Amino acid sequence: MEQILNTQLFGLVTIILFYNIGLFIQKKARNPICNGLLISIILIIVFLKVTNIPYESFKIGADTINFMLGPVTVVLAVPLYRQFHLFKKYIKEILVGILTGVFISFICVVLICKVANADSQILYSILPKSITTPMGISLTNILGGIESITVVCIILTGILGYIMGEAILKIGGIKHSISKGIALGTAAHAVGTSKALELGEVEGAMGSLSIGIAGCLTVILIPILSNFI
Repeated sequence: MEQILNTQLFGLVTIILFYNIGLFIQKKARNPICNGLLISIILIIVFLKVTNIPYESFKIGADTINFMLGPVTVVLAVPLYRQFHLFKKYIKEILVGILTGVFISFICVVLICKVANADSQILYSILPKSITTPMGISLTNILGGIESITVVCIILTGILGYIMGEAILKIGGIKHSISKGIALGTAAHAVGTSKALELGEVEGAMGSLSIGIAGCLTVILIPILSNFI
């Protein structure tokens, strides 16, 4: 049994199984709160706890998925390619929107950490919350944050963006397809973009564009801005 647990196959099968269960529940429930990713995370935690399987055994296969996060993100460029004419037409508005989102994210995290009296290590761990996991891990290592906290914050940000994003857009009266995609992609990275793709191809294209640009701007600007905190 130990030989099976200490293989990549065990972790991969576990992730695929529970993620598909999560997607099944999401489709049946048809409620944004029943997010497939969130459900699968909870089920995996419960499964490992109940069976007393060490996290280290599960992590062997999980690391394979983690490695694929970077290459898989490139697939999001497909809808952008189809809608590239919109990017050229609205390039100024798109860049201003993404840059504004990056600055607002930075300011919000700093203010919350100041109010909560959190130390600088916690602050640096939360700052990369709105970019993809590979970029977020690299940035938190540069800043001196805690990698595990960063990963949790990135996952929660994406899930909350998926669950609440559409409702917030409606409350804010945001109706333009490009604006919706930029908002979801900049604020909630790949998971937010998956929600944008559900809203439409234009929204998905702008969301995938935002992931790359917002990620690059965050990695470049946050270390600079952190010196003024």
